Amino acid sequence: MAREFEIPQFYLSSEIAQIKKRRNSEDPKKKDLTPTLLDLGRIRFRIARHFGFCFGVQNAIEIAYKALDENPGRRIFLLSEMIHNPHVNEDLISRGVKFLRTTEGEQLIPLESLKSDDVVIVPAFGTTLELFAALSQQGINPYKYNTTCPFVEKVWTRAEQLGVKGYSIVVHGKLNHEETKATVSHANAKAPTIVIRDLEMAHLLGQYIKQELPPDSFYQDFKGRFSEGFDPLRDLQRIGVVNQTTMLATETWEIAEILKKASLEKYGEINIGNHFADTRDTLCYATSENQRSVVGMLESGGDIAIIVGGYNSSNTSHLVELCEHKVPSFHIKDAAEILDINKIRHFDYKNSVVSETANWFPKSKPVVDILITAGASCPDALVDQVLKKVAQITEVEEQLNSAITSVN
Repeated sequence: MAREFEIPQFYLSSEIAQIKKRRNSEDPKKKDLTPTLLDLGRIRFRIARHFGFCFGVQNAIEIAYKALDENPGRRIFLLSEMIHNPHVNEDLISRGVKFLRTTEGEQLIPLESLKSDDVVIVPAFGTTLELFAALSQQGINPYKYNTTCPFVEKVWTRAEQLGVKGYSIVVHGKLNHEETKATVSHANAKAPTIVIRDLEMAHLLGQYIKQELPPDSFYQDFKGRFSEGFDPLRDLQRIGVVNQTTMLATETWEIAEILKKASLEKYGEINIGNHFADTRDTLCYATSENQRSVVGMLESGGDIAIIVGGYNSSNTSHLVELCEHKVPSFHIKDAAEILDINKIRHFDYKNSVVSETANWFPKSKPVVDILITAGASCPDALVDQVLKKVAQITEVEEQLNSAITSVN
C-alpha cells in the first residue's frame, strides 16, 4: 500500500483525487498510459495518466510543514526554494520561512548569522556535502528537517558506491541546477566526476573515451564541468552514468548508450563490464512515469496542450519539450495565466521569458481536444483550477461538473 502523506488541504483537489483514485483502481500496476477523458461536448479534456506531486515532493512538503508546527517562535530557514513551485514557496514565506540563498546560489543571508537554535530545512533537491558541513559548524543539525528526495539520495549512494569500485561518474544534468551541484559534491567525494548536458556532449565525450581527440583539448571542451584533477586518459577508462532526476529519462538512456558504445569500441565486448557500469536502477520512477504518460496522452490526439508547473521547474520544462513536438503547447504556472479565450500568458523555456500568445484557443473547431498535464512539484489544486478556468471561458462549466461527478 502506498504511503499517505500529510499535505495541507489547500494543495489538494477532491475532483482530481477522484480521477486519480479511479485510474489507480482500474490500473493498479500503472501499465495503462492512456489519458483520462472528460468529454464536455465541444471541449474534451485528455488528462495525463500520471502528473502532479510525486513521492519526493509530498515527502518534502510534509517535513517542511512539520518543521513549522514543531518550532513556534523559532527562526526557520530554507537553503533555497524547497521545490520549484512558486505557490508552495510563497506560502512558506508567508508563514515566516526565510531563504538563505536563491536557486542560482546567490547568498541572501550569511550562514555566519545563523544560531544553534535556528531551524534549517534542506530542500528536496538536497545540497552539497560542503553546505551540510557548514551548517553543522554553526551548531545546526541539517538532517533533522532534511527533505532531500529519497530518489536523489539513491543516485548519491550509487555514485559513491561506483566511486569506491574505481569508476568515474558522468552526471547527466544542468550544470547550475541545485540537484546537479549536490550530486556532483557527493559523487566527487569518492570519484572523478563530470557533468554533461545533452546528446551532443555525450558524443564528444565518447570521442575522448575512444582517445580520438587530444587529451589537452578536453579541458577546454568541458571547461567548468569536471572535478579538480580530472584526467581524461585515466578517468574515462571506467565510467558510470547517473542523472539529475528531473531530466528526460529517455535522453539519459540515449546518453548511457552512446557512452557504452564508445567504451565497447575502445575495450571490446568481453571487457565492457570492467569499463561501463549498469546504472539503470538510479532513474527516478516518477519522472519516467510522468514523461511516458505524456507520450501516451499525445498518442491519443489533441489540438493544444496545457502544462501546469513552476517556470523554473526542470521536470515541467521536459514535459513541455515532449508536447511541443506534437501540438501547440503552453506552460503556465496557474489558471491566472489564462487571460481569456483570446490570450494566454505562458513560459517560453527555450528563451527563459514569459510571453503572451493571442488566438491560442482554436475557436473555429467544433470540438477541441485539450491535453492537460502538470509537473511533479505542481499541486493538484492548480490543475483543478486550470480545468475550471478553461471550462469557464468556453462556457462548459456545467458539463465539467457533470463529467467529474460521473467519475467513480
